[in-house]
Amino acid sequence: MIEIIPPQSLGEWLAWASALVTILFGIICFFLPRTTYKILRLRTVEGVPEAVSESRATMAGFYLGVGILAIMFAQPFIWMALGAGWFFTALGRLVSIVFDRGNTLFNWISILIEAALAASPLLYALGYIA
Repeated sequence: MIEIIPPQSLGEWLAWASALVTILFGIICFFLPRTTYKILRLRTVEGVPEAVSESRATMAGFYLGVGILAIMFAQPFIWMALGAGWFFTALGRLVSIVFDRGNTLFNWISILIEAALAASPLLYALGYIA
């Protein structure tokens, strides 16, 4: 049986916080896909219901799957997967800022949040924060 052990150190709390925020994002994407698109400043095309399913499936699936498993198993490689996912999200946004003329306040705030969500589990998993 899987036993969820609450965090015992600052590093564990930071990693857990990243996982909990990831799960929260997943819940929002799953249950409120249209709100998700409004927050992300995206629009769906009328008559294309597959667009709404992308929020529920592709985005929520990653967020919920990795976030829940990180908390359930609390293993270094799973923390690294969570951190790497957020790292590459931040990197993709940075590339967009540079190459796609995406130099907006929304993107800079988002990249700071994504970098923090990446750093927390990575620093813990790699032993920089105990």
